[in-house]
Amino acid sequence: MEPMYLKDVEQALGSESRAKMIAKMREAGRSVPQIFHMFAFKPGATAHLERYTQEVMRGPSPLSPGMRELISAFTSSRNHCPF
Repeated sequence: MEPMYLKDVEQALGSESRAKMIAKMREAGRSVPQIFHMFAFKPGATAHLERYTQEVMRGPSPLSPGMRELISAFTSSRNHCPF
């Protein structure tokens, strides 16, 4: 993935759990999705997005969480999105 233009955002590690996740991805030679940097940099501004995503993907629904993940993966693929 292309490096971000905002180095302060990309270098932010955030909370201990986010810092560990980012470090593990880097150690494994994997690219870190840019949205993870934003979550680490501005957790207060992104907390609502995290709650929304959890509710949509794991909240009550006639579709199982696995089916919702499959729909998301298919949509991302159609949009040429890597995740």
